[in-house]
Amino acid sequence: MAPHGKKYNEATAGYDKQNPYPASEALELVKTMSSAKFDETVEAVFGLGIDPKSADQLVRGTVSLPHGTGKDVRVVVFANADREKEAEEAGASLVGGKELVEEIQGGRELDFDVAIATPDMMAEVGKLGRVLGPRGLMPNPKAGTVTKDVGKAVAEFKAGRIEYRNDKYGNVHVPVGRVSFGVDMLSDNMATLTAEIIRSKPSGAKGRYFKQVSISSTMGPGVKIDVGSIEELAETVS
Repeated sequence: MAPHGKKYNEATAGYDKQNPYPASEALELVKTMSSAKFDETVEAVFGLGIDPKSADQLVRGTVSLPHGTGKDVRVVVFANADREKEAEEAGASLVGGKELVEEIQGGRELDFDVAIATPDMMAEVGKLGRVLGPRGLMPNPKAGTVTKDVGKAVAEFKAGRIEYRNDKYGNVHVPVGRVSFGVDMLSDNMATLTAEIIRSKPSGAKGRYFKQVSISSTMGPGVKIDVGSIEELAETVS
């Protein structure tokens, strides 16, 4: 592992790496310890008490963050020509059908963050499984990215709807904003996200669901969040 820089080391000297902090205090620490010259993304990591190898314990879905992520989301839509205008007016960066699938098969750059497809296009889009799947870009009905209402889906993802899914270790990594966001905005996003992940708890998961929760900026150190405080925060979401 490469050694950390001076700014990173100075930041970590100002807090207890092992001590979980109340949610609001953790968010403030992350903002304070950000030292990059760009507006860093703030990411939350939920370590879940699930068996990621069990198909009935996967945690996956979408959630609309009240303040978005602060990122300009690039959305591609796989649809026939009759849906092109609807998708473009909603903010899609690119719309195409079979020809777009063939371009991607041919090596076209994947210069988008979200892929949406109409149900009738999935036979073609399925051919891109080996390309889109490993990058988490494959349209999926459970994630709301396979839909007939492409205009609504594009608008929601552009406005702050994000997809979450656990990795092979049972962790869920999700961006919740930027360091330029106020603590209240980050707290609102965290509350909404946490409530959604709780709602998605698999019935087969036993024992403690949240094993550990932490938050960090792109270039900053991770700060542990007290699990009790994050659960209380989630209760504020109606």
